[in-house]
Amino acid sequence: MNKVAFITGASRGIGRETALAFARAGFDVAISARTLEEGETHAHALTHADGRPLAGSLAATAEAVRALGGEACTVRMDLLDERSVRDAAAAVLERFGRIDVLVNNAIYQGADLNAPFLALDVDGLQRVFQGYVVAPVVLTQCLLPAMLAQGGGTIINVTSGAGESDPPVAAGKGGWGYAYGAGKAAVSRLSGVLAAEFGEQGIRAYTVNPGVVATEALHATIGDKGIVALRNGVAPPEVPAAVLCWLATAPEAAGFQRRSIQAQPFALEHGIVPDWREPAAGLA
Repeated sequence: MNKVAFITGASRGIGRETALAFARAGFDVAISARTLEEGETHAHALTHADGRPLAGSLAATAEAVRALGGEACTVRMDLLDERSVRDAAAAVLERFGRIDVLVNNAIYQGADLNAPFLALDVDGLQRVFQGYVVAPVVLTQCLLPAMLAQGGGTIINVTSGAGESDPPVAAGKGGWGYAYGAGKAAVSRLSGVLAAEFGEQGIRAYTVNPGVVATEALHATIGDKGIVALRNGVAPPEVPAAVLCWLATAPEAAGFQRRSIQAQPFALEHGIVPDWREPAAGLA
């Protein structure tokens, strides 16, 4: 029986590449997002400047997983709907009967996510709280008992530097707003609590900051020229994906709990991927 990895936010970007990394590592993969089919639109979703939805879907990710010889289970899940989160967890457990790795990668990406402080309204703040605090906690609570019953498992929470430091400039001028920073700060605290409470029962928990990653969302936010301007400060999504898979599979990974792992330098320091900043590097 193959191990099972559940990756949220897997319709595109880091989540999609993480699903593929686990499939290559021999896992069966469960993937969730709001977008099941290409071109779907959703409320409070990030779009291109002309209003078009971002490319990517669970169906496309699942097809890519199966092309690698893996089994894929797609589950539509909306972080802003607690019932949807609980139903997704139940569907994955019903399909596979076990869960070995949970990657809490999905995020709320509404237009108000980085609103300046005086423009931030209570409804927007509550959406961020639901997406960044409540949803990953509920999903983890739903899946953790199965991990404990089988003798262990791995939980990885994807954070951001915005949750661990102050913005360099104001929101609206390239910095992040309070809502996003507060949401990611909450994410950064989850793994340490899980490791402290359940580490002796076989649960490993990690916090990973992917850094600036050239995802569809970043392209939509800052454009191709912005990506080029970042030069070596940006990595392809395969880099954090490889780190997430390594943490769940490498025996020596246990020693990297109770800290925030900076995925890009970590990947280079531990030889997880070739240096993507070199023109000849490949990350297939």
